[in-house]
Amino acid sequence: MDTHVRLDTHPTHPSAVTATLTGTQQQLALALLTARGFEPFDDHTLVLARIDHEEPYWAEKAGQELTAEGIATEITPKLREAIDEEWTWPAYPMSWCTRTEIREVSDAANKIYEDIRRGRLVIHAHADDGWTKVAVGTYRDTGKSVRLHGENHLRQVETDYDSPAQALADFARHHGPRMLHGPAPATDAEPQAVQARTSLAGTVAAAEPSAPRVETVPAYAADPGDPDALLDAFLNEHRDWEKWRTWDDAHTHLFREDHHHRDRHRLLPPRQHPSPSRGTCQDGLITTANLHRRSAAPTGS
Repeated sequence: MDTHVRLDTHPTHPSAVTATLTGTQQQLALALLTARGFEPFDDHTLVLARIDHEEPYWAEKAGQELTAEGIATEITPKLREAIDEEWTWPAYPMSWCTRTEIREVSDAANKIYEDIRRGRLVIHAHADDGWTKVAVGTYRDTGKSVRLHGENHLRQVETDYDSPAQALADFARHHGPRMLHGPAPATDAEPQAVQARTSLAGTVAAAEPSAPRVETVPAYAADPGDPDALLDAFLNEHRDWEKWRTWDDAHTHLFREDHHHRDRHRLLPPRQHPSPSRGTCQDGLITTANLHRRSAAPTGS
């Protein structure tokens, strides 16, 4: 088949992926990439930009499907490095979840984001419950209404309803004076994803929130020229240290293997909260959130 697909990291977004197509038979490749969430940037380039920063993982899956269909597919060394890199969310609220379960939660959240972005899910109202953002909305195609909990990679359907009236009445009972019309303001991750889909030029700062970026390095390494190279050089010289990647782009964490290392990701002990009867990881997010709300609620009546 006269088609070649080159998968690479986005030049400005921290996790987005680009796909560049060449050849005369691109229709199948375009269809497969689009099914995996890639969106056209121009006639020969597509971009995969999500709000859960899992683009390298899903790009690899797309590459495997392209190869299986006989389409020549190239994954650049930089993207391969991103695919193979081990990372986790700092202070993840469900410490008992496996990496696979965490990805399932974030994929469901990304689908909700896409439904809202494409107008399939209309948000009627939102509120701040003291821990995170909550919202209520209705799917245009099915008429089903839902109450949503969380933001970005943690957003989940908390409850569903038969009608918008039922959903809004219940939402008002729970959130009363905090209830605001329409969707919540965009999170930092959402405009970053929009920027990635619409521009392959510029600087990362243009796609990031306006807050200044802060980097802390040892005094001997305080050379602003290439902080990543300095970090890699330090790690090469100190093999007992390990880099821990997060998706707060302003921070890179280093850890040394010691008695604290084993628990470094853990915010809550496993199974500290009651385990739901199904969907332990996803439903556990709602369980954890409900416990936070109860603990924050005023005592007495």
